[in-house]
Amino acid sequence: MRERVSEAIRTSIATVSISGILEEKLTAIAEAGFDGVEIFENDLVSCPLSPAEIRKLAADLGLRIELYQPFRDFEAVPTDVLRDNLRRAELKLDLMEQLGADLLLVCSNVSPLAIDDAATAAEQLHRLADLAEARGIRIAYEALAWGRHVRDYQTAYDIVAAAGHPSLGVCLDSFHILSRTPDATGIQQFPAEKIFFVQIADAPRLRMDALQWSRHYRCFPGQGDFDLPGFMRSVLNTGYEGPWSLEVFNDTFRQVDSHRTSVDAMRSLLFLRESLGDTPDPLEPPKSAPAASVRVASIPPPAPLTRYAFAEISVGTLMHSGLAEVLSGLGFVLARRHWFHPADLWEQGDIRIVTRRASATGPPTLSAIGVDTQDAAGFTARAAAFLAGPLPTEDTSTGREPPCVRSPDGTNFLACQGDAWLDDFVRMHTASTAPALLQRIDHVALSVPFGSFDAATLFFRTVFGLHPLERLELADPYGLVRSQALVHNDAVRLVVNTPYLGSTTHDPAVVQHIAFACTDIFAVTDTLRRNGVPLLTIPGNYYDDVAARHHLPESLIARMRASGILYDRVDGGEFFHVYTPLIGPSLFFEIVQRTGDYTGFGATNAPIRMAALTTSPPKG
Repeated sequence: MRERVSEAIRTSIATVSISGILEEKLTAIAEAGFDGVEIFENDLVSCPLSPAEIRKLAADLGLRIELYQPFRDFEAVPTDVLRDNLRRAELKLDLMEQLGADLLLVCSNVSPLAIDDAATAAEQLHRLADLAEARGIRIAYEALAWGRHVRDYQTAYDIVAAAGHPSLGVCLDSFHILSRTPDATGIQQFPAEKIFFVQIADAPRLRMDALQWSRHYRCFPGQGDFDLPGFMRSVLNTGYEGPWSLEVFNDTFRQVDSHRTSVDAMRSLLFLRESLGDTPDPLEPPKSAPAASVRVASIPPPAPLTRYAFAEISVGTLMHSGLAEVLSGLGFVLARRHWFHPADLWEQGDIRIVTRRASATGPPTLSAIGVDTQDAAGFTARAAAFLAGPLPTEDTSTGREPPCVRSPDGTNFLACQGDAWLDDFVRMHTASTAPALLQRIDHVALSVPFGSFDAATLFFRTVFGLHPLERLELADPYGLVRSQALVHNDAVRLVVNTPYLGSTTHDPAVVQHIAFACTDIFAVTDTLRRNGVPLLTIPGNYYDDVAARHHLPESLIARMRASGILYDRVDGGEFFHVYTPLIGPSLFFEIVQRTGDYTGFGATNAPIRMAALTTSPPKG
């Protein structure tokens, strides 16, 4: 079991947020370091353990049962319906006593039988709170964004205030609030003692029915578009000191490994906590207690990254010569060989590519990436704080192996501080004095398995401190690809791709690639042709379209057409780029030239590239 990671907050998660049966969920939640758990009714009903046995299991795992939920369609109903609802409530409260849960979530009524009468709702909730209080249980009333008459947090609070019962308060759910309004500052007017529980979920901004949006597209903090730091500042400025609990309904999360999802969940709460700083900046002066402290001393800041130190490609011995031929044609020189591992180091200017020979038939795969930093220790400490503890280093007997973490797609990332790691490579040839064709690694693109996309983007935001750009959906000839670019200034650029629906008919939709920057792409492509390096064939129709969309000289379009160069332009900059065909089934190289203030990745041309890859036979 992981050490508890919370300091000034109590962390919790709803069992509905992860996959598995209840026993598996509780174990995964505990191992991720959570303090507590919300028991979702369906999980309990389908569990072979009795409520008392579930209570014991949670206690043995070190988990507090913070909440039992949901109790639906109770308030503002006709008298005969209320009678049945009170009987149902008595039985649920009996169950909660056995379960050891002292807080029941009551959702605002969505039934057609509900009456639009706040006074009736308050009176009936008061009666429910009376029943609960006799058992030492409290009621948290939550406004559903699709409630029949109560849809917003202010209305829910007004009903609770009118009921005037000490065992009745509100549950504030970030999704139900922020899906309706981006402004949650009104929460600051609530007394802290009336905020019984806070549920947190992020989500992408979508134009759709709130119920479907909630049930299928919620995600963890840092994976969506909601202003969760602003939401939590408003909550904390009331003096709230209760649990921070994640409640996420997400089709993908409920299909993938519960342990990995639980770790992602805890990582997201740590990220949200970090985003608030030591003490949230008050949006308005709190009217009672000072804003709750959210200590983040245990989380080091992101280590500054200066460049990509190297990229490592694992390749089988049967395909090694083909990869070597391409690298040589691109201007790389085989300069060093590892003294211990079957690995070669190719150099060109400041670019270093390591080729590591794997099994005989293994295809070329981007297996490791080195990032240059002046604070490798800080990088490692931050990774550990975000539950991505460094991997054991390989036994080279030198102690020069850089600290390493593994991203959700399986790629190893090594924090290189200086060039000490190079000492494990024995120089074979003197470094070339010829002008370098390529200047640096511009970006790398990773293909992550379906179900790992949100986890990967959160990993790079938290561990590396990368900033996400706009999330895109790109058209592959056989489906859609989700794509997320993340950047650290101009030093480290990364793109994460995944099939939108879990798989595509054709592999080139989501292959890996390394992009190299140059200053004159036309001179580079001329040299590559002389060196016999094949470039991806781009249809002539593409250049006709470029001529229609952009007012470019015909001579420039002719040169691009002759070399297979693609083009993009935004205000303040241009982007020229060209691709090699696939090397094996899943890797290719890109060469890019940026001018002006262009900061993108040529996403408008990605469908052209993906279609071209499907018709170009792989090399090797």
